Amino acid sequence: MQIILVALEDELPREVLPDFQIAYTGVGKINAALIASEVIARYQPKQIINYGTAGGVLAGVSGLVEIANFYQRDMDVRPLGLEIGETPFEDTACLNFGRQGFSCGTGDSFVTEPPKLTTDIVDMEAYAIAKACYKAKVDFRCFKFISDNADDEASSSWKDNVAKGKHLFADMMLELR
Repeated sequence: MQIILVALEDELPREVLPDFQIAYTGVGKINAALIASEVIARYQPKQIINYGTAGGVLAGVSGLVEIANFYQRDMDVRPLGLEIGETPFEDTACLNFGRQGFSCGTGDSFVTEPPKLTTDIVDMEAYAIAKACYKAKVDFRCFKFISDNADDEASSSWKDNVAKGKHLFADMMLELR
């Protein structure tokens, strides 16, 4: 079984992929982690796919992209001698499921200027879902539509572009089927 997790229905309404199981997490890492954990416990899927919008930090990144490396951009315990993004008492700051693609920094803030942790894109849910999958040994794939440039225009760009990637993602999902 495969389940698609999306933060907001505006990003991917169910009718766009009616033959797929879609669950909405809400915005942010806590909401995403809770729903991902509930979905894993209830359905025991073989794979979870996360789709949503993201801000492009790397120049030239655009369209629908696959994410391979997941970081928690707002984990900041530098006073304890760790680098930004590193969680105390954990082996790695980066989660990877053996795929190639872009890096994503997840945090509970909407990015409007370059974040302290450098990644290719930024979002608010992917790392949390990846972490739930990693802990439960569930395969994880993540696709993001670049809705803005994570700059001072990000808010208006996101509002204008939030729904524009859904058909690109749907076409890709139908091809992967």
